[in-house]
Amino acid sequence: MAHPKRRQSSTRRDKRRTHYKAVVPQLAKDATSGEMHLYHRAHWHEGKLYYRGKVVVEKTVETTEEN
Repeated sequence: MAHPKRRQSSTRRDKRRTHYKAVVPQLAKDATSGEMHLYHRAHWHEGKLYYRGKVVVEKTVETTEEN
């Protein structure tokens, strides 16, 4: 297996790790339902799938008949 030839200094290690950050997700408020959701994502509200303020899919309950 590969292993480092020299020990890496703490400065080099820390410079590499500067890009790892906790990111707060961008939230938007839907104009029609008032629901908070992620930007550029569809979201469910009361059985309907909304995207950009418009209903995309309505969830219907399917019934199956058994013999």
